[in-house]
Amino acid sequence: MDMDKEQINQVIREVLANNSDDQLFERHKMERVIDAAVAKADELNVGVTICIMDITNTVQMLYHMRNANLVSSTLAPKKAWSAIAMKEPTKDISKDIQPGGPLYQMETMLDGKLVSFPGGIPLKHDDGKIFGAIGCSGGLIEQDQAICEAAVREFMKERN
Repeated sequence: MDMDKEQINQVIREVLANNSDDQLFERHKMERVIDAAVAKADELNVGVTICIMDITNTVQMLYHMRNANLVSSTLAPKKAWSAIAMKEPTKDISKDIQPGGPLYQMETMLDGKLVSFPGGIPLKHDDGKIFGAIGCSGGLIEQDQAICEAAVREFMKERN
Protein backbone atom coordinates (compact mmCIF):
# COMPACT_ATOMS: atom_id res chain seq x y z
CA MET A 1 0.00 0.00 0.00
CA ASP A 2 1.50 3.33 -1.07
CA MET A 3 1.23 6.28 1.28
CA ASP A 4 0.72 9.83 0.09
CA LYS A 5 2.69 12.76 1.46
CA GLU A 6 0.05 13.72 4.04
CA GLN A 7 -0.11 10.16 5.41
CA ILE A 8 3.69 10.06 5.72
CA ASN A 9 3.66 13.44 7.50
CA GLN A 10 0.96 12.18 9.89
CA VAL A 11 3.07 9.14 10.76
CA ILE A 12 6.08 11.36 11.42
CA ARG A 13 3.98 13.65 13.66
CA GLU A 14 2.72 10.66 15.64
CA VAL A 15 6.21 9.25 16.09
CA LEU A 16 7.56 12.60 17.28
CA ALA A 17 4.60 13.12 19.60
CA ASN A 18 5.03 9.68 21.12
CA ASN A 19 8.72 9.93 21.96
CA SER A 20 7.64 10.58 25.55
CA ASP A 21 6.19 7.06 25.57
CA ASP A 22 9.65 5.48 25.22
CA GLN A 23 9.96 4.94 28.98
CA LEU A 24 6.72 2.93 28.92
CA PHE A 25 8.49 0.19 26.99
CA GLU A 26 11.51 -0.38 29.19
CA ARG A 27 12.66 -3.99 29.13
CA HIS A 28 12.36 -4.68 32.85
CA LYS A 29 8.77 -3.38 32.91
CA MET A 30 7.79 -5.46 29.88
CA GLU A 31 9.37 -8.56 31.45
CA ARG A 32 7.06 -8.15 34.46
CA VAL A 33 4.11 -7.85 32.07
CA ILE A 34 5.16 -11.06 30.33
CA ASP A 35 5.57 -12.72 33.74
CA ALA A 36 2.00 -11.73 34.71
CA ALA A 37 0.66 -13.10 31.43
CA VAL A 38 2.59 -16.36 31.82
CA ALA A 39 1.31 -16.72 35.40
CA LYS A 40 -2.28 -16.37 34.16
CA ALA A 41 -1.62 -18.80 31.28
CA ASP A 42 -0.12 -21.31 33.75
CA GLU A 43 -3.17 -20.88 35.99
CA LEU A 44 -5.36 -21.71 32.97
CA ASN A 45 -3.00 -24.54 31.95
CA VAL A 46 -2.44 -23.20 28.45
CA GLY A 47 0.58 -22.08 26.43
CA VAL A 48 0.44 -18.75 24.63
CA THR A 49 2.46 -16.17 22.77
CA ILE A 50 2.38 -12.66 24.21
CA CYS A 51 3.17 -9.63 22.07
CA ILE A 52 3.71 -6.08 23.33
CA MET A 53 3.57 -3.53 20.50
CA ASP A 54 3.99 0.24 20.50
CA ILE A 55 1.87 2.73 18.56
CA THR A 56 4.26 2.60 15.59
CA ASN A 57 3.38 -1.11 15.22
CA THR A 58 6.86 -2.08 16.36
CA VAL A 59 7.00 -5.25 18.43
CA GLN A 60 8.71 -4.25 21.67
CA MET A 61 8.67 -7.71 23.21
CA LEU A 62 7.39 -11.11 22.12
CA TYR A 63 7.41 -14.25 24.23
CA HIS A 64 6.38 -17.69 23.02
CA MET A 65 5.79 -20.20 25.81
CA ARG A 66 7.32 -23.60 25.12
CA ASN A 67 3.90 -25.29 25.25
CA ALA A 68 2.23 -22.76 22.93
CA ASN A 69 1.13 -23.81 19.48
CA LEU A 70 3.03 -22.44 16.51
CA VAL A 71 0.14 -20.43 15.04
CA SER A 72 0.03 -18.32 18.19
CA SER A 73 3.37 -16.73 17.27
CA THR A 74 1.71 -15.32 14.14
CA LEU A 75 -1.63 -14.42 15.71
CA ALA A 76 -0.43 -12.59 18.84
CA PRO A 77 1.25 -9.74 16.88
CA LYS A 78 -1.78 -9.58 14.56
CA LYS A 79 -4.05 -9.19 17.57
CA ALA A 80 -1.91 -6.36 18.95
CA TRP A 81 -1.82 -4.67 15.51
CA SER A 82 -5.59 -5.06 15.12
CA ALA A 83 -6.24 -3.46 18.53
CA ILE A 84 -4.13 -0.46 17.50
CA ALA A 85 -5.51 -0.22 13.96
CA MET A 86 -9.15 -0.46 15.04
CA LYS A 87 -8.64 1.48 18.30
CA GLU A 88 -10.59 -1.10 20.28
CA PRO A 89 -10.19 -4.54 21.81
CA THR A 90 -10.24 -7.25 19.17
CA LYS A 91 -13.20 -8.91 20.92
CA ASP A 92 -15.30 -5.90 19.86
CA ILE A 93 -14.36 -6.01 16.16
CA SER A 94 -16.24 -9.16 15.19
CA LYS A 95 -19.74 -7.68 15.28
CA ASP A 96 -18.77 -4.95 12.80
CA ILE A 97 -17.25 -7.23 10.16
CA GLN A 98 -20.05 -9.77 9.95
CA PRO A 99 -22.35 -9.82 6.89
CA GLY A 100 -24.56 -6.78 7.20
CA GLY A 101 -22.09 -5.07 9.55
CA PRO A 102 -20.66 -1.62 8.74
CA LEU A 103 -17.17 -3.06 8.12
CA TYR A 104 -18.17 -6.27 6.36
CA GLN A 105 -15.21 -7.76 4.42
CA MET A 106 -12.65 -5.59 6.25
CA GLU A 107 -10.54 -8.70 7.00
CA THR A 108 -10.46 -9.58 3.30
CA MET A 109 -9.52 -6.03 2.32
CA LEU A 110 -6.59 -6.15 4.73
CA ASP A 111 -5.27 -9.44 3.35
CA GLY A 112 -5.95 -11.33 6.57
CA LYS A 113 -3.97 -8.96 8.76
CA LEU A 114 -7.00 -8.00 10.89
CA VAL A 115 -7.95 -10.32 13.74
CA SER A 116 -11.51 -10.08 15.01
CA PHE A 117 -11.60 -12.42 17.99
CA PRO A 118 -10.56 -11.88 21.62
CA GLY A 119 -6.98 -11.53 22.81
CA GLY A 120 -5.90 -8.05 21.63
CA ILE A 121 -6.28 -4.95 23.79
CA PRO A 122 -5.06 -1.39 23.10
CA LEU A 123 -2.97 0.36 25.74
CA LYS A 124 -4.31 3.83 26.52
CA HIS A 125 -3.25 6.85 28.48
CA ASP A 126 -5.73 8.27 30.98
CA ASP A 127 -6.91 10.70 28.29
CA GLY A 128 -7.82 7.76 26.03
CA LYS A 129 -4.91 8.19 23.62
CA ILE A 130 -3.58 4.82 22.45
CA PHE A 131 0.15 4.26 22.83
CA GLY A 132 0.38 0.54 22.06
CA ALA A 133 -1.35 -2.81 22.47
CA ILE A 134 -0.92 -6.30 23.81
CA GLY A 135 -1.90 -9.42 21.89
CA CYS A 136 -2.15 -12.94 23.33
CA SER A 137 -2.84 -16.14 21.41
CA GLY A 138 -2.68 -19.86 21.97
CA GLY A 139 -5.66 -20.85 24.08
CA LEU A 140 -9.39 -20.73 23.66
CA ILE A 141 -10.51 -17.19 22.89
CA GLU A 142 -11.79 -16.73 26.45
CA GLN A 143 -8.38 -17.80 27.77
CA ASP A 144 -6.55 -15.48 25.39
CA GLN A 145 -8.75 -12.60 26.54
CA ALA A 146 -8.21 -13.35 30.24
CA ILE A 147 -4.44 -13.62 29.77
CA CYS A 148 -4.36 -10.39 27.76
CA GLU A 149 -6.39 -8.60 30.44
CA ALA A 150 -3.89 -9.76 33.08
CA ALA A 151 -1.02 -8.46 30.94
CA VAL A 152 -2.73 -5.11 30.37
CA ARG A 153 -3.42 -4.72 34.11
CA GLU A 154 0.26 -5.33 34.85
CA PHE A 155 1.38 -2.98 32.07
CA MET A 156 -0.82 -0.17 33.39
CA LYS A 157 0.51 -0.77 36.91
CA GLU A 158 4.11 -0.76 35.61
CA ARG A 159 3.74 2.47 33.67
CA ASN A 160 3.57 4.53 36.85
